[in-house]
Amino acid sequence: MANPGRVMIVDDSGVLRGVVARWIESEADLEVVGRHANGKQAIDAAVHCAPDVIILDIDMPVMDGLEALPLLKRACPDARVLMISTQTRRNAEISLKALELGAVDFLAKPEAQRDIVGLPEFHRELLRKVRGLVRWRSRFTGHPRDGGPAQQFARHAYSSRPPEAIVIGSSTGGPEALSRLLKSLAPSLGRTPVLVAQHMPPLFTAALAERLGRVSGIEATEARDGQEIVGGRIYVAPGDGHMTIEQGAPPRIAVGQGPAVNFHRPSVNLLFESAARVFATRTLGIVLTGMGTDGATGAKQIADAGGSVIAQDFGTSIVWGMPSAAARPAPARRSFLWTKLPGRQGN
Repeated sequence: MANPGRVMIVDDSGVLRGVVARWIESEADLEVVGRHANGKQAIDAAVHCAPDVIILDIDMPVMDGLEALPLLKRACPDARVLMISTQTRRNAEISLKALELGAVDFLAKPEAQRDIVGLPEFHRELLRKVRGLVRWRSRFTGHPRDGGPAQQFARHAYSSRPPEAIVIGSSTGGPEALSRLLKSLAPSLGRTPVLVAQHMPPLFTAALAERLGRVSGIEATEARDGQEIVGGRIYVAPGDGHMTIEQGAPPRIAVGQGPAVNFHRPSVNLLFESAARVFATRTLGIVLTGMGTDGATGAKQIADAGGSVIAQDFGTSIVWGMPSAAARPAPARRSFLWTKLPGRQGN
């Protein structure tokens, strides 16, 4: 049996540290190697316990998460940092800043400590993220991993028709990938709208839209139900809502609260499938870094409709799950291409 993933928990709440530690210790493939009440304690211990994943709170006494983050990355360069915070607009903005400083993902935690045990969604999502980051630890240490570049993927020509809409799906590592991609694409977008489904909780997506607008210089907004799709703008699916495209002149955005698709709302698949129906050969789908397979069936529908699909490459992805799944060979896929993102490489 492989060595279990080593997890450090850093949070000023003793209740949260205890509950999360019990959850992790109950998993055969995970173990807790440290529990600390503030960032300074974590930094002092990090070198000796060598965690694979650090669960790091934002608001703590003595040294908060944002201050501790770069010091923890210096002490443990190979550790993946998962930020956790209560769901406020301020913490959403801090979490996005943490991603710039080297964190790879984030998770909104319950506001009241008494709610931690009673929320199975938080339990499930925390373990899913931790286990996913542990699974991809070889991404940081250079060892081969499942789904790596040894697999063969067919490359096909783009659709000959220029896109009328660009749809993008992303998850773990997505905010940084989106920022770099849209900044580089901005001069070429012209009147083409961009619709983004990033796996994120409510409040975080509004902060993400603002950030994408700043870095790209393009008007960006959190999407609203019934909103007209205007060329040359960026629309971000709201957290906890599915964003799809409805046929019309002009096409409009639909935002719904339907069931989660493969545990995700917003769903990349639903966005991609609706784009294929509305724009057909004039659809460009882009699948960026993320765990799981969301976007794979939607990418196939875009390709089946004659549109084009781009997937982020192995080397620049924080987690090469979604791009790999979207790129697996399928006879009906007509258009597929790898892309490397500009700027910072995956870490």
